[in-house]
Amino acid sequence: MMIKELLSTKEILGAFPIMKQLRPHLHENSYVELVMAAKESDGYRMFALFEQNKMAAVIGFKPMITLSSGKFVWICDLVTDQTIRSKGNGERLLSFVEEWAKENKFESISLSSGLERTGAHRFYEDKMDYTKTSYVYKKYL
Repeated sequence: MMIKELLSTKEILGAFPIMKQLRPHLHENSYVELVMAAKESDGYRMFALFEQNKMAAVIGFKPMITLSSGKFVWICDLVTDQTIRSKGNGERLLSFVEEWAKENKFESISLSSGLERTGAHRFYEDKMDYTKTSYVYKKYL
């Protein structure tokens, strides 16, 4: 197992088939554009977990500072290839980001999860010891 930051356009594009499983509305071109814009403007970082040289899971996060949370890491995306879920890859990536956050003096990690994703909620709460602290609201313009 190896975890590697995805830096080049080619590497980021290589994660698209897995990321599309979480974000089915994306198309290759808009995906790459969004990732590159988020990297440039928000400090977004993307890492992939590889098993036997094959990408198995992807996580994207960004360091943030807000008055409500202080200095924290926001998990934007976490997805394991659907063909190999429930093998600990999501846990490994999330634990990797937790260690990264500690090493870089962040106070906490936050994320949101769709209401329908009850399996993911159990994973975050029961396995990874995250606490539900709020609701996220969205208004389309």
